[in-house]
Amino acid sequence: MNITILFIGDIIGRPGRQALSRQLHRLVDRHAVDLIIANGENAAGGFGLTSETAKELFDTGVHCLTSGNHIWDKKEQVPLVLADRRILRPANYAEGVPGIGSVVVTTPGGVKVGVLNLEGRVYMKNLECPFRTADREIELLRRETPLIFVDFHAEATSEKSALGWYLDGRVSAVIGTHTHVQTADERILPQGTAFLTDAGMTGSFDSVIGIGKEEAINKFLTQLPAKFEIPKKDIRLNGVLVGIDAQSGKALSIERINVCC
Repeated sequence: MNITILFIGDIIGRPGRQALSRQLHRLVDRHAVDLIIANGENAAGGFGLTSETAKELFDTGVHCLTSGNHIWDKKEQVPLVLADRRILRPANYAEGVPGIGSVVVTTPGGVKVGVLNLEGRVYMKNLECPFRTADREIELLRRETPLIFVDFHAEATSEKSALGWYLDGRVSAVIGTHTHVQTADERILPQGTAFLTDAGMTGSFDSVIGIGKEEAINKFLTQLPAKFEIPKKDIRLNGVLVGIDAQSGKALSIERINVCC
């Protein structure tokens, strides 16, 4: 038996949520998708996640939400949002931080899939080591299932590539997020792990990685704080489809998705 996982790249604000609602069911039907995972850390106004926006994404059909450094941006919402075990924050935050970093999700067809969320350290926060955290979390997840999907929310392509090789054969897929730019290096590594440096973003491409062009340019010119707007033109859905052998957990296929909405 094989299953197909659809992973949606960083959802940016209302335009990203609308793109998901317009395209998700079509993609699920076309590709016989069994499980839908999405990175939702920018789903509420471009920065952070609220319980209302999370509910909207789950109502659309998403089964599990991953995140990254922006999950903390809506501070007043953090305890409520991360109380939902379908919503992950990176597992390599310190002990005692709200939320969980991994979970086992059961598909509608009854197949268990482990989902692990990690955050990189290069050009980012000085968190616990994502490599050693992965060792610990994977050992726990494999007690329930050999199917493990990893969202590695990281800046540096080198760090993402290194983690892919480090986990090759131990997880089904290592898919990068955070840069909002979809890469063209999808492949299955020698021991059966699907890898992609970055899944891209779901939102406006008439933008600078999802935010207003003028505001972004002005910030680079002045280095002053700015309030960013979320553009509404040229909306696209980025993501990746991963086919997996349900018995071994090895990846069978990987395909990038880039749909105009």
